[in-house]
Amino acid sequence: MTETLSGLVRFDQVGWWGVIDIVIVSVLIYELLKLVRRTHAVQIMIGGGLIILLYYASQFTPLQTLNWLVRDMFGYVVFAAIVLFQADIRRALAHFGRASFFRYLRRPEATGETVEEVAVALRMLAEQRVGALVVVEREIGLRNYVESGIPLDAEVSYDLLVSVFRPGSPLHDGAVLIQQDRVAAAACFLPLTVNPRVSKDLGTRHRAAIGLTEETDAVALVVSEETGYLSLVVDGEIEQNLESEQIRYRLEALVLHPGSTGAK
Repeated sequence: MTETLSGLVRFDQVGWWGVIDIVIVSVLIYELLKLVRRTHAVQIMIGGGLIILLYYASQFTPLQTLNWLVRDMFGYVVFAAIVLFQADIRRALAHFGRASFFRYLRRPEATGETVEEVAVALRMLAEQRVGALVVVEREIGLRNYVESGIPLDAEVSYDLLVSVFRPGSPLHDGAVLIQQDRVAAAACFLPLTVNPRVSKDLGTRHRAAIGLTEETDAVALVVSEETGYLSLVVDGEIEQNLESEQIRYRLEALVLHPGSTGAK
């Protein structure tokens, strides 16, 4: 038995490069599985695996029609995968770009003053039940979304944020985007999530916050005008009905100290 296994796996011929190769491929597969976990991509990958199994099954059986059909389909699989997985591919590339060895390329982080101003503004808006959506940029740039709104390039202050979202303000619809301690733009349009697991009770602001954080590493903060509840969204996951102090702690953890969880 041992001789059979050693014949199949020639450990003496693997070498260090072989070990490195296996480790890299294993890490890539692991990261890929983490990215597609609990998304619609899982079902698509299962369907693709089934087609591959049918192809190999038709190779060893007299199922000529099935073999011809599946073989001709392979020419279109790559293009179909790009269309179906475009959001997941973009998210995967962004995820790998946030690896620790790219730290020297990262932009300066927001300061504690910015976090405090945002937390105070959200508390005031929540008390008055004024709907709001504030996005704080982290490592992935939000230039495309900034260009969809009205440029401001102003210092972050709770007075400005409260004024922007005041009912009747021409900028109250859409999101405010914060880049490097500056309010880059207001009235910005964000992509809505298409995740079927998202509760149907969530409104447009919450869906836009989830949609943006599914594609980027930004932190989105939402004030519900119906309930006055504060929500924080990151990586497509929403935390609802938070207190203003919890928002501040979470923001500090995510923006100032990205390695911590900030749970309080």
